Amino acid sequence: MRHFVRLSEVSVRDLLVLTVLALSVGAVSNSVQAEQAEKQAEKKQTQSKQARQKNKAKKSAPFEWVNPLPKRLEASGLKHDQFRSPSMKVDVGYCIYLPAEYLAQAYSKKRYPVVYYLHGGRPGSEIKSVRLASLIHEQIESKKVPPMIYVFVNGGPVSHYNMPDKEGSQGEDVFVKELIPHVDAQYRTIAQREGRGLEGFSQGGRGTARIMFKHPHLFSSCSPGGGGYATEKKISESKGWENRSLKFHEGDNTWDLAQRYSQNKAPEIRILVHVGTKGFNYENNLEYMKHLDSLKIPYERLIVPEAPHSAMEIYKKSGLVIMKFHAENFKRTSAIE
Repeated sequence: MRHFVRLSEVSVRDLLVLTVLALSVGAVSNSVQAEQAEKQAEKKQTQSKQARQKNKAKKSAPFEWVNPLPKRLEASGLKHDQFRSPSMKVDVGYCIYLPAEYLAQAYSKKRYPVVYYLHGGRPGSEIKSVRLASLIHEQIESKKVPPMIYVFVNGGPVSHYNMPDKEGSQGEDVFVKELIPHVDAQYRTIAQREGRGLEGFSQGGRGTARIMFKHPHLFSSCSPGGGGYATEKKISESKGWENRSLKFHEGDNTWDLAQRYSQNKAPEIRILVHVGTKGFNYENNLEYMKHLDSLKIPYERLIVPEAPHSAMEIYKKSGLVIMKFHAENFKRTSAIE
C-alpha cells in the first residue's frame, strides 16, 4: 500500500513538473508569436508611411508644361520635343514615337498616320504614358501592324480639360488648336482626320471620349480606355461641378457631348471602348456603353479579362487589338496602304 502511495506521489509530482514545463513553453511560444506580430505590424506601418509620403510627394509636385524624358524611359524611336504655345507664350513638351521606317532614307517622302495618346492622372505630363512606346515599337517592328506615329500629349494642369477663366489651364485647346497643327507641320503626318487617331486611359480615357465627340472633324479612329464616366455623369448632372472647388463649362462632359454628337450630322467616328475587368472603372464603363447604346452611337468594345486599372497591363494583354483597330480604320479611309 505504501509503495502505491509513493508511486502516486511521484506521478503527481512529475505531472506538475510537465505542466509547468508545458506552460513555460507555451508562454515562450506566445511571446515569440507576439514579437513577430509586433515586427510585422511595425513593417506594415513603415510601408504605409512610405506610401503616404510617396503619394504626398506626387501630389505636391508642381505641374510643368515641359518634362524632359528620363533615361530610364527611353525607347527605340521615342524622343522628347517641344513647341512654343501661341496662346500662353510658354514652351509645351510632348513625346513622339517615330517608327524605324519613318527614319529610313528609302521612305523619306512617305507620310504616316498618327495616334495622339492622352495620359492618365491629374495633373500628368507628356512622359506619363511613354512606357507604352516599347510595346508599340515591338508590334510595328514585328510587322503585326503597319507603321504609325504616336504622340504622347501633355494634358495641362487639369489633364485634357479647359478650365473656365483660368489662365494657362486650357489643356484641351493647347492640344487641339496648337499641338496638332505643330506636329503636322514638323513631321510627315497624314494631316487630315482620315489619318488621325485618338486614344487615352483613365483621365485620358475621359479626355478621349470628350474630345472625340467635341471635335469629330479631327479624328477618324478613337479608343477611350478605363475612363471615369461616373465622375463625368456627376459633372453632367451638376451643371459642370465635379466637386466644390472644380467646375467646368456646362455641357463639357462625356455624357452631354455624346448626346449632342448623336443629334448632329457629324463625321462618323469609329470607336473602340476598352477596359479591364479588374479596373475600378469597369462597372461605370459598362454603364457608359449602355448610354452609347441608348443614343444609337456605333462602337466596338474590348473587355480585357483580369486586367487592372493600368494602361500598361491593358497593352501587355491586348495592345495589339487596339493598334490593329486604328490601323484598320486608317486603311478603310485609305490613309495607309
